[in-house]
Amino acid sequence: MDAVRRAARPSRRGVLRAGGGAALAAVAGTAVTGCGAGTDDGVAADGTVTVEMWHGQADTAKKVLEGLVADFERAHPKIRVKLGGGVLSDVMLQKVTAALAAGSYPDIAYIFGSDLARVARSPQVVDLTDMVGSGPVPWKNYWAASRDAVTLNGRVRAAPAVLDSLAVVCNRKLFREAGLPLPKAGWTWEDFVSSARALTESGRGRFGTGWPGTGDEDTVWRLWPLIWDLGGDVVDDGGKGIGFADTGARALQVVADLARDKSVYVDPKPGSEQMYQVFQSGRMGMVVTGPWQLPDIETAGIDYHVAPLPSFSGRPVTISGPDTWTVFDNGEARSKAARTFLTWLARPEQDVRWDIEAGSLPLSRRTEALPAWQDKVARTEGLNVFTTALETARVRPVHPAYPEVSQALGQAVVAVLLGRSTPEKALRACADEANAALLIPR
Repeated sequence: MDAVRRAARPSRRGVLRAGGGAALAAVAGTAVTGCGAGTDDGVAADGTVTVEMWHGQADTAKKVLEGLVADFERAHPKIRVKLGGGVLSDVMLQKVTAALAAGSYPDIAYIFGSDLARVARSPQVVDLTDMVGSGPVPWKNYWAASRDAVTLNGRVRAAPAVLDSLAVVCNRKLFREAGLPLPKAGWTWEDFVSSARALTESGRGRFGTGWPGTGDEDTVWRLWPLIWDLGGDVVDDGGKGIGFADTGARALQVVADLARDKSVYVDPKPGSEQMYQVFQSGRMGMVVTGPWQLPDIETAGIDYHVAPLPSFSGRPVTISGPDTWTVFDNGEARSKAARTFLTWLARPEQDVRWDIEAGSLPLSRRTEALPAWQDKVARTEGLNVFTTALETARVRPVHPAYPEVSQALGQAVVAVLLGRSTPEKALRACADEANAALLIPR
């Protein structure tokens, strides 16, 4: 198996970044001029166009991207892609926000999907609807999650960069010792809670499962599948209030049950690294995670099994958290070159390289059907579960108030995890804060 470490994309889920929204609001209505590479237009005397890309990647993913760029430049000798940015993806929002305010921004930047709505308020963000509507990009063949994550008010505001989904990874040895059958598609959240209870042995430092306890996006996005399965949504149909006022408390009850049973390890630090370390040390029975964690689990020598997320309804549902390549306007030549590069990058023959070597799921069914990806699936235990889950995966809405809604729900989840509040009281506090944010004109 390819040894793709999670460090390749640090803090993939990211934490809510305070202050970025206010700064973006300040620059959103301002016509800013300038360019990422300086005062020129990026076009050399011989007609070669240089595109600046703030990629946010490290280690393995960075090397993969460098290889793809080298191949692109050989095939497109009049376009150069300059990789830079100097920051990792989890602080890219602040970097881009400051660059927009200063009028010196890149042509392409790696932006978390949960941040796209705010970034797209800037007039410097290039509309990519025409790019995906024609040409070789397999847009209609993309998974719905890939399309939905970059679409705002019917317009495509970025290109999908990575794709994932959530499932449950189980420790076979601990299930066997507890006398439990391995979970299969169709299991319920009640099954999950009872299994976590049976897997817990406090005297031996064993936990049934884990949950991030920092209140950031890593904490929150794991709860949305429960809310969606119960018929709720992030924002209501009118856009003026949360869409989980009724379903949120029931979803939080699952968290409360785990806390009551003392079967959940609450990770106090951002990034969930401690939670994963507990699982990889053989002291946790189940962990809800994405395909990016499989290499570490395999390296740790854990005999594992992957099951789809449980549900209340019996219908499969999960969440996908796509991140994006967002294009900024530094003049016609550079914008055109940036679109050319992203169009090339999205083609299945390039996408499959990125997926296999850097740890993403295929953006499209055409990529999934390629022999190289099918071979990867055959060699990787449980990877097919994550890919199959894309059929029913949903994404968080591309909404400018999402960070405030997420922050409010994160506080509610932590309060319940730590036994400081009941699901009902925590949800009421969440609703007060989130609804106030949704009423602010944007």
